[in-house]
Amino acid sequence: MPASPLADRCAAEVRRTVSQLSRKLRPSLQRDGISMAKLSVIGQVHRAGRISPTELAAHEGVRLQTLTRLLAELEADGWLLRTPHETDGRQSLLSLTAQGKKRLADAARASDASLAQAIGDTLDPEDQAALLRACKLLDRLDAALSGKTVRPAGTPDGTP
Repeated sequence: MPASPLADRCAAEVRRTVSQLSRKLRPSLQRDGISMAKLSVIGQVHRAGRISPTELAAHEGVRLQTLTRLLAELEADGWLLRTPHETDGRQSLLSLTAQGKKRLADAARASDASLAQAIGDTLDPEDQAALLRACKLLDRLDAALSGKTVRPAGTPDGTP
């Protein structure tokens, strides 16, 4: 089904806003010496717990060959641990080391602090609650773009 004019407008606004926020948060991460690519990878590994490089590449939307150098850097930095897959000797599994978990937490704290300050200074409690609801909608969009089954709004469990 083709998108409606309202959906087209929403898409443009979401893309613009997410891009602007991402650009504004990037400097605090770079001051900490972590690139957006590294942050994305260690965040994905953290969410998965343990993940194969092939699965990680699929989640990141890149080819495995593209990811190989970045994974080597993260391993050399002591942020990632590669262990043999329990059932498939050809595969390995990636997980975060204690240092990787700390770097991820530090990066999140740095960007969250400036964002939380702006939210507190700019939005009243009602707007903050609306922002939380909007984040849930963005999570649903992310799931839909990742090919996961998402229930449409207005259906049971498809809030609002």
